[in-house]
Amino acid sequence: MSASAEAFAEEPAPPAPPGGGRVARNTAIFSIATGVSRVVGLLREIVAASFFGTKGPASAFTIAFQIPNLVSNLFANAALSAAFVPVFTELLATGRKRDAFRLASTLFWIILIVLGAITAFFVLAAGAIMPLFIGPTFKAPLEALTVGLSQVLFPVVLILGLNGLLVGVLQSYEHFTIPAISPAVWNVVIIVLLVILRPHFHGGYEDGHQLYAYAIAILIATFVQMLMALGALGRIDFRLQFSIDWKDPRIKQVFALMLPVTIGLGIVNLDQLINSVFGTLVNKQAPRAIDNAFRIYMLPQGLFSVAVATVLFPTLSRMASLREVSPMRRAIGVGMRQINLLLIPAAVFLIVLATPVVRLVFERGEFGPESTRLVSIALFWFAFSLPFGGINLLLTRVFFAVQRPWIPTRLAAINIVVDIIVSVGLYKPLGIAGLIIGTVVANALMTWLLLTRLRVGFNGRLEGRQTTMITARITAASALLGGAAWVTWEVLSTLLGGSLPAQIVSVGAAAVAGVLVYGRAVFAMRIPEAHQVRRLIMTQLGRA
Repeated sequence: MSASAEAFAEEPAPPAPPGGGRVARNTAIFSIATGVSRVVGLLREIVAASFFGTKGPASAFTIAFQIPNLVSNLFANAALSAAFVPVFTELLATGRKRDAFRLASTLFWIILIVLGAITAFFVLAAGAIMPLFIGPTFKAPLEALTVGLSQVLFPVVLILGLNGLLVGVLQSYEHFTIPAISPAVWNVVIIVLLVILRPHFHGGYEDGHQLYAYAIAILIATFVQMLMALGALGRIDFRLQFSIDWKDPRIKQVFALMLPVTIGLGIVNLDQLINSVFGTLVNKQAPRAIDNAFRIYMLPQGLFSVAVATVLFPTLSRMASLREVSPMRRAIGVGMRQINLLLIPAAVFLIVLATPVVRLVFERGEFGPESTRLVSIALFWFAFSLPFGGINLLLTRVFFAVQRPWIPTRLAAINIVVDIIVSVGLYKPLGIAGLIIGTVVANALMTWLLLTRLRVGFNGRLEGRQTTMITARITAASALLGGAAWVTWEVLSTLLGGSLPAQIVSVGAAAVAGVLVYGRAVFAMRIPEAHQVRRLIMTQLGRA
């Protein structure tokens, strides 16, 4: 992080981190809301899996959805928010509210024009673009289905771009509730519309026509999500102005920041697409199987690491602009340890019980035992990447907060090259497992590279020794969790059988047993972050 060393050259006296209680409360709110969203999102995947399974048409839908999703990450959504929030927050912090609102309004209309044109291009050119991302296992009918579904889904790019800007404004004002609950509403709307619309599309499952109901549901739900963010802006008295001030230097500043962020986030999001594209070389079921496993993988990821990174981002941006190095260092260290506190045990649980979890979540309707086997393989290997993915999310946001986005961009490029090399080398002998191992290796390398560069910016001080010692204790406690969970599941599964109620009891009891053992272990080992979480929970319960 040599480029950012100058920003940290003068270290002020270490004051208490500003708004610590507010950050804790916002983290709790965002964690709960995001957790609900992930659960509802998993429910959406359960409903879709029961209708469509993991066969060829479902894989066609997966790729048709991932391409617009990648484009939205390249030109909008998270990339725009990550570049916009530091500039917008700096204007607010210096009392220039009118300039901040003018900047947001100008960006809104620029996004509408530019992303509208990009969306139209992709809709018209889908027939030439989409075949580039599918392998020889996809014959002509599946190729045509992939193209048609992508044309329905591409307008999501424009909607997400506008929504990303609106959410950035809300987050700068530390309004996290609507941005946190809107994904849950998004998922609910999709579920309802999918159930209502699917019977109106004629044809059997094999021709994939009913998947158009799914695509239309996603498009409508995304628009509803944007309307929620627009409505929430009334709480901060934000009024959209019909003006485009091309001369505003902050427009150039946002786009200058957005370019590396766009490349960096785009590279990171390429990982999922790479798995799907190479999956079409394995078999027709692989892309959908990998995507189903990814949804389970993202549940613990969204429960906490996404919440920590999102809530800390505006705070880190303010600390960076005020050169409050010690509070920033402390916030990063606590954030990493809190992420490990949840994600390491979650990873162990999924490693130990990958097949029972997949069977319980998905196996019904069109989703049979073979689908369970394929998804379980992917989930087993995805689990190893959980802690690395969470840490990477936080550390990348740190670089964005200090407005040094080219550093994680370069590291993300290395990440994707490693992922491709490992995947190409392993997909033939190992199939789906080889593709996910590529993701694990690349994410582990990314974590090491991010930490190495960040230590340079903080003059070698990043609470590394404390984080390593506490992570070792967390890992030991997680091993106990894994043993307790596996023994509990094995005993109950043998006694109760494989019915759905029996699966709920055996997997649920395994989770409870593992959490109880883990909780006792982390408190006995005197892990500070465990006590922080307990105090936060008790405080929130007391207020309730």
